[in-house]
Amino acid sequence: MPHPHAVAGMVSRLNDPHYARWASQVRATGGCRQPIHLRGRVDHIDPATGELLHRYSTRAEPGGVLRVPCKTRRASRCPACAEVYRADTYQLIRAGLAGGKGVPETVTGHPCLFVTLTAPSFGVVHTRREKNGKVLPCHARRDSGTCPHGRVMSCTARHGTEETRLGEPLCPDCYDYAGSVLFNALSPELWRRFTLALRRRLAKTAGLTVRELREQVTVSFAKVAEYQRRGVVHFHAVIRLDGPDGPTASPPSWATADALEDAVRHAASAVAVTVPAVKGEPARVLRWGAQLDVRPITMGGELTDQAVAGYIAKYATKAAECVGTLDRRISPLDDLDALPLREHARRLITECFRLGALDGLADLRLTQWAHMLGFRGHFSTKSRRYSTTFGQIREERAEHMRAEAVSTGRLPLFDEDTVLVITEWEYAGQGYSLGDALLAAALTGVPLAGVALADPGGR
Repeated sequence: MPHPHAVAGMVSRLNDPHYARWASQVRATGGCRQPIHLRGRVDHIDPATGELLHRYSTRAEPGGVLRVPCKTRRASRCPACAEVYRADTYQLIRAGLAGGKGVPETVTGHPCLFVTLTAPSFGVVHTRREKNGKVLPCHARRDSGTCPHGRVMSCTARHGTEETRLGEPLCPDCYDYAGSVLFNALSPELWRRFTLALRRRLAKTAGLTVRELREQVTVSFAKVAEYQRRGVVHFHAVIRLDGPDGPTASPPSWATADALEDAVRHAASAVAVTVPAVKGEPARVLRWGAQLDVRPITMGGELTDQAVAGYIAKYATKAAECVGTLDRRISPLDDLDALPLREHARRLITECFRLGALDGLADLRLTQWAHMLGFRGHFSTKSRRYSTTFGQIREERAEHMRAEAVSTGRLPLFDEDTVLVITEWEYAGQGYSLGDALLAAALTGVPLAGVALADPGGR
């Protein structure tokens, strides 16, 4: 049963003479759960005469604000905006595989691989394994014995896909929580070194220096980070060989898929990041895990451009929620026992706080990124010449919306090159009141449980 204040707010909004415009704003956000409230105006001025040609002001809007989508990429916060981000990622990735968005279709003939780089083991965890469609026991061991903490290191359960035990260690006291957190924090550096080693290996294969390699080959890539249930990230990447001018140029004949695969495998095994010893913690050498998956991408084979683009785009909207943590920052002063955290995630976060307090590890900012279990890199990145950019995709969307506004008479037709546009905006809050949340859920189909309440004034 809705709260009485929510019902009263909903009735008040329905009786508001500006309800139709408010509802139009809500629909225009595309179902955003936590729309941003903006206050301000946009002036179109003739630069030659100073004449005001058109003005839009939020003063005439309901509540004196314009509600716009939050544009988060996190599906846990706003599925609607995350879906837009997912679709943009799909277009960006696929353009680099099949052409489009300024990338020629001839790019389909360039050597291209789908690579998955994993993390090493930090302890035995509950897992789900299948063979020929049959679910296998988790970790069946006849003579496994017990660990130093008295736990039997065996599990004969056949776990379901949604079991909460998946990813949790068989013995939490044996699990290397410090190693897991440090790997997350340094995985972006490990990736950077991987790309450098890959180029060096390609140059060596061709009998070139790295500088000479740049004159013949461009290594283009796009990657996304995915959290495994045990709380460590691994990377899915599309890696492509182009000519010196990028996707518009063909690579030389020696730059084959086999040469690229050799370079990938060599680089994955060769690179490492050293963590120096600090008080209470030994020095560590972090490397990629032994599980390395390298597969060619084809237009009509087993692994198509559409499948790869869809796979990467799916993970671009996710974070560490699958591990059982929160999608917001956690303070060291918070009571972790009172937060809705899985025990495994709670111990990882606690380890972030412990390691983050050590002087020698301060640069890793583990305390600030404890809710991400130490990972502070960008979830999706690409090389400059891989394909189009998010900015260009969004500019195309904005131009489409502007053209639609002109065609419907909501915006006068101006020559953008000859009109001076002056904007003035300020943040006025975010989210919905209880009553507005009820109506927004009905108008857009967004579940009420996921709707953020209003934060008037931006507190």
